Amino acid sequence: MDDGADVVSMLHKSRRELLPGVIGGTEETTTGVIRLRALQEQGKLEYPIVAVNDADTKHLFDNRYGTGQSTIDGIIRATNLLLAGKTCVVCGYGWCSRGIAMRARGMGSNVIITEVDPLRALEAVMDGYRVMPILQAAPLGDIFVSATGDINVIDRAHFELMKDGAVVANSGHFNVELNLVALKELSTSIKPVREFVEQYTLRDGRRIFVLGEGRLVNLAAAEGHPSAVMDMSFANQALCSEYMAKNHGSLRKEVYRVPLDIDRNISRLKLQAMGIQIDTLTPEQQAYLTSWESGT
Repeated sequence: MDDGADVVSMLHKSRRELLPGVIGGTEETTTGVIRLRALQEQGKLEYPIVAVNDADTKHLFDNRYGTGQSTIDGIIRATNLLLAGKTCVVCGYGWCSRGIAMRARGMGSNVIITEVDPLRALEAVMDGYRVMPILQAAPLGDIFVSATGDINVIDRAHFELMKDGAVVANSGHFNVELNLVALKELSTSIKPVREFVEQYTLRDGRRIFVLGEGRLVNLAAAEGHPSAVMDMSFANQALCSEYMAKNHGSLRKEVYRVPLDIDRNISRLKLQAMGIQIDTLTPEQQAYLTSWESGT
């Protein structure tokens, strides 16, 4: 079981002698799946892996509601800022970023989305957010949160345009989303001003506040996701590990989606745990949905 493909990366780069003993794996995060697909595309993936992150019972809940809540929780714990009336710039509009944007807007922030994917950008527009390049958003934002899985999302050119007192945080997998090397080069001093908050003072006197050393703010400054949403992710990990143990002999060295029956079973179990009941199709309804002969 992996989170960020760190174990996979180590096995493929420096501990290759262990690979013959590995029959398969599972991956928890968006960043990890990106790395695994890169390995697969290069023909270097040495065993099959199930992309747990791509399960509906993972990204629709853990990413959106878990990351959304815990990221805002981390920002507030670290700064005690009032989000109402602030302009919050969310970099990316994947499931994690959607959750962050949703929670920020719910607490009264004016939310700006930055994206590189036209489909996700269009979704953000249709969801009612302002969408623009980050270079345009840089002088407008009071709070910046990156959750893309890429490097230098918030870069030198953006720091140079930010207003005095801007707060910058990362909720992607690694601290590389914020170019802190460039920010340090632009600064005359760096000092902690409260727990989990560092003040970078730029040459012109502007101050930029970095939360949690640029690492995952929901873990660095808060407690991460509530167990009530992580339970589905861990259920995916456990059941997909069982699936891999039973089926690895017939699987190629590729990245696989979570089997639909596992996804639906976890949904059923979660609803049962919450004491919620739902309808079931009647035989007549089931027959209608599986027939091509009926229609208008």
